[in-house]
Amino acid sequence: MLRVGDRAPGFAAQDQDGELRTLDALRGQHVVLFFYPADETPGCTAEACAFRDEAEALRAAGVAVLGVSTQGVASHARFAARHGLPYPLLADVDKALCKAYGALGLLGVAKRVTYLIAPDGRIARVWQRVSPAGHAREVLAALQPA
Repeated sequence: MLRVGDRAPGFAAQDQDGELRTLDALRGQHVVLFFYPADETPGCTAEACAFRDEAEALRAAGVAVLGVSTQGVASHARFAARHGLPYPLLADVDKALCKAYGALGLLGVAKRVTYLIAPDGRIARVWQRVSPAGHAREVLAALQPA
């Protein structure tokens, strides 16, 4: 598991539209990278929809949101379309991204963990215990000045 202050590992992964997404392309802004076990499961759907519901506020705060699971592009495309998810879902079928971020769980699926990556590419915050329905608000609150 990565810790606050660590450099976020770079990545290149396809999203639900087949577009290659990289961390380098997002340099200079905050990035929320949330790992979740599987499309269309109750907790994962609640978490993804919570980020959908806070998408405008997150965008206004200058934050890019990316979801990650080990399922493929087609599964992510169906999931995003069914729930109107306005952000990229990265297909980590080779599990390299999950491994790099210490987010690979039992049975080869992603653990539910979220990283907030600062504009300089360092880990600013880690959530290892995530309550799916309220998590997006928790992340948004962490971005507000103290």
